[in-house]
Amino acid sequence: MNEFLNAIKQYADFSGRATRKQYWLFLLFYLIFYFVLTVIDMSFNVYDEVYGIGLLTTIYSLGLFIPSLAVLARRLHDIGRTGWWMLIGLIPLIGPIVLIIFAVLDSQPGENQYGMSSKYPTTTPKPTDSGAAPDSPEMIR
Repeated sequence: MNEFLNAIKQYADFSGRATRKQYWLFLLFYLIFYFVLTVIDMSFNVYDEVYGIGLLTTIYSLGLFIPSLAVLARRLHDIGRTGWWMLIGLIPLIGPIVLIIFAVLDSQPGENQYGMSSKYPTTTPKPTDSGAAPDSPEMIR
């Protein structure tokens, strides 16, 4: 739930990175709330079966449209791709499949042009007592 709320707090922040966990938990809670609102729409007869959407689900979808794009752009940044790759989703059938594949890829370790990875932050190696490398002959003695 925190990942969902964090994505909403970063409403229109298209910079930075989002891990797989952040993206997929946002999507999970988005779909859960959408389903609950669909049930409420149906129970109050404000659900249009022709279009497959109701009043509350329309308001909800429009309200979270920009955060959904922002978290997807940050997810693409996490794998080292620009957010403009979202436009590939406009290609029927192939585009959404490519976006799903991108969304399940692991984060790039360390830092890329979009910022530091929160999953794989770079760490500097700890210096040894003698100052020699761990595999050097001085360390083996």
